[in-house]
Amino acid sequence: MIVIEDVHKHFGGFRAVDGATMRIETGSITGLIGPNGAGKTTLFNVIAGVLKPTSGRVTMAGEDITGLPPHELFHKGLLRTFQIAHEFSSMTCRENMMMVPGSQTGERLWDTWFGRKRIADEERALRAKADEVLEFLTISHIADLRAGEISGGQKKLLELGRTMMVDAKIVFLDEVGAGVNRTLLYTIADAIKRLNEERGYTFVVIEHDMDFIEKICNPVICMAEGKVLAEGTLAEIKANEQVIEAYLGTGLKNKDKVGA
Repeated sequence: MIVIEDVHKHFGGFRAVDGATMRIETGSITGLIGPNGAGKTTLFNVIAGVLKPTSGRVTMAGEDITGLPPHELFHKGLLRTFQIAHEFSSMTCRENMMMVPGSQTGERLWDTWFGRKRIADEERALRAKADEVLEFLTISHIADLRAGEISGGQKKLLELGRTMMVDAKIVFLDEVGAGVNRTLLYTIADAIKRLNEERGYTFVVIEHDMDFIEKICNPVICMAEGKVLAEGTLAEIKANEQVIEAYLGTGLKNKDKVGA
């Protein structure tokens, strides 16, 4: 689905991404790991149109999407979430979901005067969709709470739910487990697996929690210093000497700490 070819992103003399090349297969849940400063989030931002690459190419289903802005990629079905959830804190969780789909009738001044029935019908459909998504994610009990009042894990589930309000094809999740308790983390993992298996979502996941990666991701790609070091199962990645050196700098010792 996504092919990244020799992508570079430089900030002055600093090469945050330095020739990264990888392929994200349709229907996969791909884990992206690496030590801090490896270039993972910068690469996400390049793919998702937040940053323009210094050089290189990104294609989606054969179409060149290099440098396209996020709103255009959104309409193509490419979405990303952030390490810190970007909810609208004064709105309810249901309202956060309902505002996601673009080009809603109520956004046009003319229609607010002459299209009130159409707006009401559309809002009922959006409300029903939002409630169905909240139920799918097992967080229907927070539908009427303000998004600023819910826990960090619930905010991550809410962000995941917002991707379900549109026709997402591939979702990039940046440290979905950051600041989340173990119970909610496994709820998130189960939701990702269900979306992948039941609704055909493709995911790419940046995460430092190797238990989480092991539970849902195959393949796993490891980056360091802006480059791809290795790709394979998590077991293969943990056994790779280059990966161990990148994380620990101590040869083959403490293999189980890869990703810590």
